Amino acid sequence: MKLVLVHNTYQQAGGEDVVFAQECRNLQQAGHNVVVYCRSNSEIENLETGPLDRIALAKNAIWSSSARRDFEVLLARETPDLVHVHNTFVMISPSIYSACRDRGIPVVQTLHNFRLLCPAASLYRDGGICEDCLDDRLWNSVRHRCYRGSRTATTTVALMLATHKILGTWRESVDTFIALTAFSRDKFIAAGFDEKKITVKPNFVDPDPGPRTNVGDYALFAGRLSEEKGASIFLAAWRRLLSRCPAHIIGDGPERTKLETQAHRHPHSAILFRGRLPREETVAAVKGARLLIVPSICYESFPMAIAEAMACGTPVICSRLGAMKEIVEDHITGLHFAPGDPDDLAQKIDWALNHPVQLAEMGRAARRQYETHYTAERNYSILMKIYEQALNRTVSCVALAN
Repeated sequence: MKLVLVHNTYQQAGGEDVVFAQECRNLQQAGHNVVVYCRSNSEIENLETGPLDRIALAKNAIWSSSARRDFEVLLARETPDLVHVHNTFVMISPSIYSACRDRGIPVVQTLHNFRLLCPAASLYRDGGICEDCLDDRLWNSVRHRCYRGSRTATTTVALMLATHKILGTWRESVDTFIALTAFSRDKFIAAGFDEKKITVKPNFVDPDPGPRTNVGDYALFAGRLSEEKGASIFLAAWRRLLSRCPAHIIGDGPERTKLETQAHRHPHSAILFRGRLPREETVAAVKGARLLIVPSICYESFPMAIAEAMACGTPVICSRLGAMKEIVEDHITGLHFAPGDPDDLAQKIDWALNHPVQLAEMGRAARRQYETHYTAERNYSILMKIYEQALNRTVSCVALAN
């Protein structure tokens, strides 16, 4: 099968970029002809910053004529069987969907986050869950400056979403949406997306790191150091434990300085900030941890850290919230705690440290969960069925039109 995979990478590489690279490699190794169309938000750094340049960038985010022309040329040259879109924000724009529709090429879209529902892509605002935009009330996001704290930038994203809702882009130009969890699927259906077009396929971990054979003496947080990821809750819980074991924090972000200051005020907490690490080193740290803590106070989509922990056989303590609650089975592959509650998190960590036999069994169960659901082979099988459904849907539509 000849495939075009589309992705707009971020200025700071994240989980979506990892998943895109893994999926490209997985398809190529299976023998498919994969053509990659990529742009990067790093291109913004090379643009002028005058008022006219900002207007042009905003216009292109809504509809990039140049990206559409480039994509039309690519489609004419490559004549793919199917186009799989991961992200078009901000340099590519949704304009490319119409080029696929004009040529009758089926489109699959992965819903890595909630961008098509929420300008901030997170359904999170002011320290808590926010679903104000789900009922066609996008201008709430402008009022609250939800994207990058800027009313102008938020207006651009809201206009992009509103424009393509009016044009019917998501309804008419995408044959199949891939949600990463049933929780995410339900949110998109509640927002008006056609449930018949949304299927669930989780992320996967490749290469397989293998089950761990030795357990270290530390607990681990690995993620962006921003408010919604809950690192401050992790620190607050750790202070209550009076250094039962060291805590390692991997990652960087806007809250790092504040978090380091908080940690230094309580030196007995034994907290080590390791900064941003290459993925291989992060996976090695996950593999060596006694447990991984995921204290997010936002819904999350599909935290790769959880999938990597399962691949390593490392149990997870996570917020009882959204997709995390779905991925981690309480008292089977890990533990749940009340979102945003450091006392409950401290209690769950304390229980885990006091029950090493049960914790080890959770790790083994997590590894079995990975082998059943999150391997490259399992993911490829699901993806092929999705592609077949999209191709069959397009053939049926053409037959009806004739």
